[in-house]
Parts: sequence; C-alpha cells; structure tokens
Amino acid sequence: MTETKNDPAIDALFQVGAHYGYAKTRRHPSTAPYILGVKNRVEIINVEQTKTLLETAKAFVKSLGADCKTLLFVGGKHEAADAVRQGALETSMPYVAGRWVGGTLTNFAQIRSRVDMLLDLKAKREQGGLAKYTKKEQLLIGRDIERLEVLFAGLVGLKALPQALFIVDPKEEHTAASEAKRLGIPVVALASSDCDISKIAHPIVANDASMGSIRYFVQEIAKAYNDGKVKS
Repeated sequence: MTETKNDPAIDALFQVGAHYGYAKTRRHPSTAPYILGVKNRVEIINVEQTKTLLETAKAFVKSLGADCKTLLFVGGKHEAADAVRQGALETSMPYVAGRWVGGTLTNFAQIRSRVDMLLDLKAKREQGGLAKYTKKEQLLIGRDIERLEVLFAGLVGLKALPQALFIVDPKEEHTAASEAKRLGIPVVALASSDCDISKIAHPIVANDASMGSIRYFVQEIAKAYNDGKVKS
C-alpha cells in the first residue's frame, strides 16, 4: 500500500469517499472481486481497482468525444441529479436527471415525438400563438409544458439513439440499463457494491450514494469526453 500514498488519483478517491460500499448483506456477487474488506459493517471498495476501472472507462468515453458520438448521462436520484445535469451541460450532451420514462430508448420514436411536442408548444407560447385560446386552455397548455419539461428537457438535443450511456447507480436506473442492453448500446456506470455489474460494459465500482463521490466521477467522465473532442 505504500505505493498508493503518493498517488494523487488514489488520494482523490479517498477524499471523496469512493471506497465506501454498502453492508455486506447488500453486496451483489458480481462486485465481490472489488471488495477489500469490511469496516464498521460497511464494505470497503479497493480504490486501486476503482482507479483502473475509471481509467478504462475514461479511455472509452474519450474515444466517444473524439468521434463526436452521443453520450447520454443518466442519474435521477436526488444525490445524482444536479451532478448529472451539470456534467451533461458541460459536454453539450443529453441527459435524464429525473424519472426515466420507460421506452426512452426502446420506443425512441414515440419519446422523440413528445420532445417535439414540447418544443412546438414552447415556440407557440413565445411567439404568441396561444393567444387564440381561452385563459383556462392557456393554463392547461402551460401545465402540459411544465410536465413535458420535467420529463424531457434534457433530451431536446437527442435526435437519434445515443451511442453510449453513462449511468449513476445502474441498480436504481435498471430500466435504462436494461433498455441499453437490449439495443446493444454500451453502458459506462458508476456502481456501488449492491449493483449487478455483469452486464455493464464499463463499470466503475465505487461509492454511488454520496453527492461528493458522484460529483467527482461525473466530472471525470465529462472531462474525458471533452478531452476527446479537443484532440479530435
């Protein structure tokens, strides 16, 4: 372990608490090789392996950026939403930072039609096209716009299926991960000890529960994508 003491990458992982997993009773068997031990009933993730997994994931994401391919950021739980939205905005990529609507990938044409409806209603409102409706009708249309924005605001720029997904907590976002798997879309995922990583192309086994850890990994993925764009 002496070699890791002066490793800035390892230090950074410890600083954000990336090594904290869940209780052993919650562990998914697929993450067993990445568990170093148990402290105070909490499993400790081997951050040396996390570092390697992160480097592999970043190399893949960097190649996406270099090829100008679309990476969809996904993470709707409270601890992840802001970081996911920020990471997507920094890379000009689409995102889902709220509830994943079933069929977002597997029924993409239908989802895209709802995004287009949102854009159409907003354009009409901005151009005064709703003036012909009664006040009650305008109120109802306004509510429709608000509802559609909550669900689809992050998907406005997604014109076709993405080439990859970055998911925070694939256990929480199991529907997104499952849809990507069905369509053969590779997934990069920040996954703690309770996640099934056997079907994830590029898992990063680390703390996916704390805001600090999530923010760190989202920023690392966003930076890798942007680095790829710069060098393309």
